[in-house]
Amino acid sequence: MQTVLLLAASNIFMTVAWYWHLKGGMSKPLVPVILISWGIAFVEYCLAVPANRIGFATGWSAGQLKVVQEAIALVVFGIFMVTVLGEPLHWRHFAAFGCIMAAVAFLFVGR
Repeated sequence: MQTVLLLAASNIFMTVAWYWHLKGGMSKPLVPVILISWGIAFVEYCLAVPANRIGFATGWSAGQLKVVQEAIALVVFGIFMVTVLGEPLHWRHFAAFGCIMAAVAFLFVGR
C-alpha cells in the first residue's frame, strides 16, 4: 500500500511538472517553464525512487512496478486533464485505461 500511495503522489507531481504550463496557452517563455518543471519533477523523483525501492524490496517485480505506475499515471492525468485543462474525457480514454488495467492484471496473475 505504501508503494501505491508514494507512486500516486509522485504521479501528481510529474503530471503537474509536464503539463501545468499548458493552462493559459503557450505564451510563457520556454526556459523558465523548463526550470520550474525540473523543480517540480525533483519532488516527483523524491517520491518515485523510494516507492520503487519499497515495492521491489517487498516482492514486486520491476514490470509490476512499471505497469502500476502507468495505471496510476493514467488516472492522475485524466483527472488533471478534466479539472485543470478543461478537456473532456471520451470513450477512448476509458478504453486506454481498460487496456492498462488489463496489463496490471496480467502481471499480477499467479502472484
